[in-house]
Amino acid sequence: MTPIQTTTHLKAFRYRLRPTKAQEATLLEQLRLCRNLYNCALQERRDAYRKAGVSLTAYDQM
Repeated sequence: MTPIQTTTHLKAFRYRLRPTKAQEATLLEQLRLCRNLYNCALQERRDAYRKAGVSLTAYDQM
């Protein structure tokens, strides 16, 4: 009897976006908002650790 071999094949697709000027502005604004949210959450984690020695998780921050 031969052993069963399992293999995983991953495929990746890449799509090029060609947004209009209005769509590009909206996407850039969304990116800015996400960046600000991430940086604020990171700062909150750093402050909590420095002040109280507490490690916050993403779940704690929700």
